[in-house]
Amino acid sequence: MTESALAERSEIGTARRWGMLGASTAAQAAAAVMTNGAVFLIPALHEQRGMSIAEAGVVTATPMIGVMLTLVAWGWFTDRRGERIALVAGLGLAAVAGLLAVLAEDGVLLAIALGLGGAAAASTNAASGRVVVGWFPPHRRGLAMGIRQMAQPMGVGIAAIAVPVVADGHGIRAALWVPTIACALATVVVALVVVDPPRTAPKEGTAPNPYRQDRYLARIHGVSVLLVVPQFVVWTFALVWLIQDRGWSPAAAGSLVAGTQVLAAFGRIAAGQLSDHVRSRMRPLRWVAIAAGLAMALLGLAAGLDLAVAVPLVVVATVITVADNGLAFTAVAERAGPFWSGRALGVQNTAQFLAAALVPPIGGLAIGSAGYAGTFALAALFPLLAVALVPVSDERPLE
Repeated sequence: MTESALAERSEIGTARRWGMLGASTAAQAAAAVMTNGAVFLIPALHEQRGMSIAEAGVVTATPMIGVMLTLVAWGWFTDRRGERIALVAGLGLAAVAGLLAVLAEDGVLLAIALGLGGAAAASTNAASGRVVVGWFPPHRRGLAMGIRQMAQPMGVGIAAIAVPVVADGHGIRAALWVPTIACALATVVVALVVVDPPRTAPKEGTAPNPYRQDRYLARIHGVSVLLVVPQFVVWTFALVWLIQDRGWSPAAAGSLVAGTQVLAAFGRIAAGQLSDHVRSRMRPLRWVAIAAGLAMALLGLAAGLDLAVAVPLVVVATVITVADNGLAFTAVAERAGPFWSGRALGVQNTAQFLAAALVPPIGGLAIGSAGYAGTFALAALFPLLAVALVPVSDERPLE
């Protein structure tokens, strides 16, 4: 970053900088309510509108489909037009789509409206992260991004609490106001608080494509895809494992899983703070990959031997396997630069979403063949493969 850009960044006070972090986090949380909240409507769609569980599942999956189809496009838009307009436009359009969902009379129209809501809300994935990277100095960026990465579990938690309760008490249309209002409020907050970070035009007039310079970004994408596997194996199957194999009640298992998600959110902050302290994103990323492999292997062993320590180990594995998200996200944004990070983050998220979508069906087949213990142990191989792929030697010093 040039001296003029640094000077412009220093003119923004600490309170304003943290305010923009809060606004960016709120934007990402509102987007998570829009994209993840629909799944909590499945019981209501089945009972109140007569859909089968499969039909309701298809309808409520459309927001995530919308997200995957538009992540790179929103990244390109952010690169070209800036973070603030991308956030305001995306969240505003998501609120409009939410209103269309409220008014939808049948399942097809509801699915289309929800899909449009997810496609619009995808703007926050790259743009909110770029606000953090652009306004925070490197020695505070890991911590700040860790806080921003709490937005997804926060949004999912809000949706899990509000959407099914409102749907049960007041109907589906009332429940659809939850993501609609969340996105509308976030639009106003972003418009009032967020300012585009300073960017200086590249000397040649066109920013070079970072993917053509080296394989650093491609390797981070690969690492992130590999680390998604154990993360979603635990997220998807921990609840049913506790109920089926350990004999827990659904309420008790659900409470443990919910509490573990809170710990995992703080784990992202700790990983970001560690990366600031050691002035490296890749070394902590490698440590997380090693720890994730060991945790999953120990969980598989303990589950196979039916040891009591298997339950604490599933908590440990859940916390560790999500700690890499902020590190990789920050590293991608830093290396890609202000004119390419939107697209690079779009590629990063798209690859992760696609990998995550494959885990439940393939994991279910693995459990049918090898059981939960064998599946947990098999998942340990993916982070261990990721260890060798982490580009530690190619990392540049934090500026």
